[in-house]
Amino acid sequence: MNGFSVLRSPAEWAERYGRSARRAVLSVGNFDGLHLGHQRIIREVVARARTSEAIAAVITFDPHPLKVLRPEQAPPLVETLPQRLERFASSGLDAALVLQFNLALAALSAEEFVGSILVEQMRTAAVLVGRNFRFGHRQQGNVAVLEQMGRQFGFAVHIVDPVVVRGEVVSSSAVRRSVADGRVADTAAFLGRPFALTGEIQPGAGRGSTILFPTLNVAPEQELLPRTGVYATETRVASRLFRSATNVGFRPTFNGTHLSIESHLFDFAERLTKGRLEVRFWERLRDEKKFSGPEELRQQIAADIECARRFFERLDRSSLAPQPA
Repeated sequence: MNGFSVLRSPAEWAERYGRSARRAVLSVGNFDGLHLGHQRIIREVVARARTSEAIAAVITFDPHPLKVLRPEQAPPLVETLPQRLERFASSGLDAALVLQFNLALAALSAEEFVGSILVEQMRTAAVLVGRNFRFGHRQQGNVAVLEQMGRQFGFAVHIVDPVVVRGEVVSSSAVRRSVADGRVADTAAFLGRPFALTGEIQPGAGRGSTILFPTLNVAPEQELLPRTGVYATETRVASRLFRSATNVGFRPTFNGTHLSIESHLFDFAERLTKGRLEVRFWERLRDEKKFSGPEELRQQIAADIECARRFFERLDRSSLAPQPA
């Protein structure tokens, strides 16, 4: 994150940038998943900031506001906060202000939020948001309110059009639906990259090696998980990326009761019991099902691996082929 600052309060922002004459060009939101719509807004934030020598920034929240206000309605998040910050850093932004969302912040009116944070602390020059942007206590603020306050306090407001992919407006909700449905190809189209799970390697039951297809299991850090089934994936381990086939499910052939995410990596022979994994989901291959026993399961896994290999062969011939990372 060289050159990128993460600030945790308006006071910390003022301490970091208060002696500078630079104002801020920014956007405000949860940015869960940092999908193509978010990416469009951030590109415009960065471009406008560069032309005026301003600070390119975002304001985001942790935890998600609904986890505080209506926990029973809070959505499972697409990514962790560290993942979000990494994507901010790689997008060209100068800074992210991460506000702890609590009842005190929720109680701020739209006018108080703008006056105390955007104007007094951040000296905002421009705000870029989508047309459905809402803010302040009980979401009383909308774009019209923001524009009126911009005229009052001397900052510009720019409305950024949404991104439409496959006939659907790209949003965090659309991303969550596609992942939960197992439509990970749609998810990749919405994100501009495959959906990924990250976490520590988790010891499995040891059955993989007995049926000649050893696996690496990940304990996911993300709240949002794909629908159970078998997927064509890529798995990053120890900074190397391998094509793989991944099962998300309960191992019904062995009467399993706990969800596991286990990947068979192509052309990988190491036996690992610790370390970090990242599993990138490209295509759903089939539902999870119960087989008569280990031999029938072994035959199906072999077929799944061949199916995943054919998928990646097609992908390599297309414009969607993953770039080395």
